Amino acid sequence: MTTGMRMTWRPEGHGWANCNIEDQQAKVELIVSSITSAPEEFLTAMARLVSGETHTRAQFEAGPTAFRRLYRHGDDAWIRILELRRGSDHDNRGTEIWSSQLHTDATARAVIRCFDEVARTYDESGYRGKWGEHFPRSELEALRRLWNPHPRSDDT
Repeated sequence: MTTGMRMTWRPEGHGWANCNIEDQQAKVELIVSSITSAPEEFLTAMARLVSGETHTRAQFEAGPTAFRRLYRHGDDAWIRILELRRGSDHDNRGTEIWSSQLHTDATARAVIRCFDEVARTYDESGYRGKWGEHFPRSELEALRRLWNPHPRSDDT
């Protein structure tokens, strides 16, 4: 099990973003298209893990490829990124390009920090101008409420 994860989400142009996910072992860079609701799906999937679901997914589309998968085992979250030629392909047709397992709390914290940083960097109107869609505020706040029902100022 790793001790930390870092995620960045950087809109690069209308309808495209770079998403970097790394731990102490490896880093993966995903180029993501807005043809799906990738940020909303990812935040919702994380909220499902935090609330106790054992298996969920978020699909990031990138032209001809897709990336997906999240699991929970006990208190740990396992993010497994599969590269698939087509978004409709079954998982067993994909190639694992990155995976990491760490405490669900730490994973949720990394995701919340990522999107808090996006909001600080671009503000919500700037984000919409770059990405082409609204900032996923309601999904981010839903995850934050589930992750920490009694927030303290030093949590994120």
